[in-house]
Amino acid sequence: MITELSIQNFKSWKDTGKLQTAPLTGFFGANSSGKTSILQTLLMLKQTVERPPNWNEIIDFGDDNSLVYLGSFDDLIYQHKPDSTLGISLSWKLSEKLSLMEEKEIDILSYDFSLHNVQNSGFNLKFNYTFGDTKYGVLSKIDPGSHLIKDDKVIGYAKPFRCYGIQEGDFGTLQLISPLETQFGNLFRSIRYLGPLREYPRHNYAWQGKHTAGVGQHGEDMVTALFSGRIQLRSIEEEIPKWLERLDLIHSYRLNPLTHTEKDYEFLVKKYQDGPEVRLTDVGFGVSQVLPVLVLCYYVPEGSILILEQPEAHLHPKVQSELADLLIEVVKKRNLQIILESHSENLIVRLMRRIAEEEISNKDTAFYFCKMNEGTSEIDKLIFDDYGNIENWPENFFGDATGDLIEKTMAEMKRKEEQGL
Repeated sequence: MITELSIQNFKSWKDTGKLQTAPLTGFFGANSSGKTSILQTLLMLKQTVERPPNWNEIIDFGDDNSLVYLGSFDDLIYQHKPDSTLGISLSWKLSEKLSLMEEKEIDILSYDFSLHNVQNSGFNLKFNYTFGDTKYGVLSKIDPGSHLIKDDKVIGYAKPFRCYGIQEGDFGTLQLISPLETQFGNLFRSIRYLGPLREYPRHNYAWQGKHTAGVGQHGEDMVTALFSGRIQLRSIEEEIPKWLERLDLIHSYRLNPLTHTEKDYEFLVKKYQDGPEVRLTDVGFGVSQVLPVLVLCYYVPEGSILILEQPEAHLHPKVQSELADLLIEVVKKRNLQIILESHSENLIVRLMRRIAEEEISNKDTAFYFCKMNEGTSEIDKLIFDDYGNIENWPENFFGDATGDLIEKTMAEMKRKEEQGL
């Protein structure tokens, strides 16, 4: 689980400061306030880790087929200032304690890196792993070269592998850095991402007998995950129908094999218990949009990290509220960490209620409000008390509904006065 994140000079962020993250972490704010950019830093590192072994760049800024496409270093650096240094640091809790050399066993590992573009001729890279009171890393410069560093002092030679490992060095160096590199890779491979635009429902779905890591960036692998989860004896078969009924979207569903083909299925649903079966394409659009969220939450292995953008998209306000209960349940029962970006007032109000009812502790949540100030993103952590109240409720957090009601009342009074009522 990621416990802390900090970002410098990334897109609209000059410096986020240290963001404490929790099992359930949310970023709220107006459009273009920088919420999504925070998530993109994690996706950038994930796609870097998942590149084929023969890929030798430092960081994967992406392309049209990536989780995130950031263009070039000059495109993503804050205010497009080429002499600025990109920096990201994070800490995470290991799934199992790790023993390193003569150090005590550790269960928290920290990583930071900085990347500087040197007059478009290459990058200076520095990264560190910190555990206990010790910091090991790599300093790689165009001139004079690459070094292993301990507590920022050069102690040997090490050629970096991407932004988090080494591909050359003496045996002792490899023995030291390799387990840290493995932990970093495991962390980002445990992340699953679902974007804000889920694909439209289809008349037919094909299943090739393959398994999938998640449901796809746009939910395109949802049916594959349903079949795969059934084969792997996961809890999808029981949990998905339960939640679809609780959300008052449909009563039940089944995947019906088409007789003229061996691999195609139609997704049939019943709106109510004794109702007729119809295709997924013939019910409300919200069903197809929330299904990938539900499937992802119960398909991924326990201990995974989910990054969700606008999980409430195209859902009725009541369903948005119930979605908060889904997130609480999988965080508690499946040990998932959920990091989301949302515009939903209903979702956060339900979360406030559940904190008051002690369904989830405020210590297991971390919510932030992002805003833009003259081209620079700023962030405030929302402070919850033990009863679910937000002590520093931001101005116009979800617009100005109260202001609209006041203006409506004033207009009504004026019109009635003019009409002599």
